[in-house]
Amino acid sequence: MTAAKAATDVILPQPVTAPLTRSAIFLVLTINPGPDNRAAVRSFCGDLPALFRAVEFRNIEAGLTCVMGIGSDAWDRLFGQPRPAELHPFREIRAGARHAVSTAGDLFFHIRATRLDLCFELATRIMESLGDAVAAVDEVHGFRYFDDRDLLGFVDGTENPRGAAVAEAALIGDEDPAFAGGSYVIVQKYLHDMAGWNALSTEAQERVIGRKKLEDIELDDAVKPTSAHNALTTITEDGKERKILRDNMPFGNASAGEFGTYFIGYCRTPRTTEQMIENMFVGRPPGNYDRLLDFSRAATGTLFFVPSASFLESVNDDNDAAAAPPAAAPAVEPAPSATPVPDGSLGIGSLKGETRHE
Repeated sequence: MTAAKAATDVILPQPVTAPLTRSAIFLVLTINPGPDNRAAVRSFCGDLPALFRAVEFRNIEAGLTCVMGIGSDAWDRLFGQPRPAELHPFREIRAGARHAVSTAGDLFFHIRATRLDLCFELATRIMESLGDAVAAVDEVHGFRYFDDRDLLGFVDGTENPRGAAVAEAALIGDEDPAFAGGSYVIVQKYLHDMAGWNALSTEAQERVIGRKKLEDIELDDAVKPTSAHNALTTITEDGKERKILRDNMPFGNASAGEFGTYFIGYCRTPRTTEQMIENMFVGRPPGNYDRLLDFSRAATGTLFFVPSASFLESVNDDNDAAAAPPAAAPAVEPAPSATPVPDGSLGIGSLKGETRHE
């Protein structure tokens, strides 16, 4: 089956919309130069489902999933034309002392499960399979922290879409029919100044975030600053709020004094997430920036396109490039609402983790 053939069939998305889990590994790689390495990565795309099945079968109930993303430059090397309509490198932002850095990344793997050992096993098998074709840029092991809180003490992801709105926010539709069922993901690794943050009173922290710390209730607009994190990350277009799907995870190294949040936001267009980041770093209006950045520093920043699972499984190591645009958008298989029998397709239809997206 070729990539062009995939565009004419029912499209299965990757498990972007899978439920939140207790553990995750975020893996960012670059592809080494040379045609042999390009061919190795293309071949790996078709091999990933079998690799996933071998690990998932060890504990089907652990809800293991894997999402693979591809960076802008890597897309050109691997697939050429056509390109996803909005794929581009992450856009660096400098505003005063604040810096949203743009860092290297050709391939991204978001591996989730209720058990970290399964995540680690799959990450190990991925690296073994890709071998010398790639170089590791960053690997972060995330964990769910107490009541779904970040290390700053606040619940993270409360405003995630729910139900049918999840796929509506995260998956491409007929606006880019050749890549329907795909998604865009932006990742940033934030490091926190915990000493500075903990020196603030609870009330001051709540004004920075825009929510009550204990109850996780949004502050009333009469008392919430316009620079509050949740105010600046609310995006409205034509009277409608534009949502993204977050699956942020705390991470850290206690002995090294490293405490952070791995931000990961899926959306059917990167413009929504980019506007959130611009509002945080530049401000809305400019200068009215997110005071959370006085205590948090972005150490990485990368944008990836997440093709459908159907696209990945159709890739072979010949010279066939990406799917040609069809006359109409292919049907996109919706995420199931009930737990079906696992099919080994990167976790699609095998969503047996926690059931909430918040």
